[in-house]
Amino acid sequence: MATQDFKRKLTAILSADVKGYSLLMREDEEATVRTITTYREMIGSVVQKHRGEVVDSPGDNILAEFASVVDAVRSAVEIQEELKARNAELPENRRMEFRIGINLGDVIQEGDRIYGDGVNVAARIEGLAPPGGICISRATYGQVKNKLDLGYEYLGEQSVKNIDEPVRVYRVLTEPEAVGKVIGEKRFLGRFSRTGQLWLPL
Repeated sequence: MATQDFKRKLTAILSADVKGYSLLMREDEEATVRTITTYREMIGSVVQKHRGEVVDSPGDNILAEFASVVDAVRSAVEIQEELKARNAELPENRRMEFRIGINLGDVIQEGDRIYGDGVNVAARIEGLAPPGGICISRATYGQVKNKLDLGYEYLGEQSVKNIDEPVRVYRVLTEPEAVGKVIGEKRFLGRFSRTGQLWLPL
């Protein structure tokens, strides 16, 4: 039986979705659709500006990919800044806050869509981000830690749905006072083995 040849590639995946989307829809469907349509257009423009591409946008979710991890994180930071400014103009109960997760992973490309664990991990990491926040995988962090004026908080190993191994996750800190800082790593890294040797996981 012939097997189909899929294109595989390493890519930076950005996954975003809206906190409390179902409640927003229940309270006012038309206003919610207007807001998410406008926000989706803005997010798409920012992704393109940073040389990325939106590959899917079902419901309240947006999935984008980038050749560069640095571009993906820069895009996420700009998206959250723009969303914060736009939400400030809305009543508190109508604000639409996105959570964003970014992963660097191997994916399968079929047409314009991408699939695989690399995508799934990005979606699970996004679920760990606070509303209006950004979380990234260890692989992403390793590529951007010395290249952007940001700080990071290590959240440790997280067990996430449908992923066999725990995922090491960092929260991106955008406050000026956090630039260059990495919070929390010493709590999780540097465990001593029974022989007394310091063990540092990758």
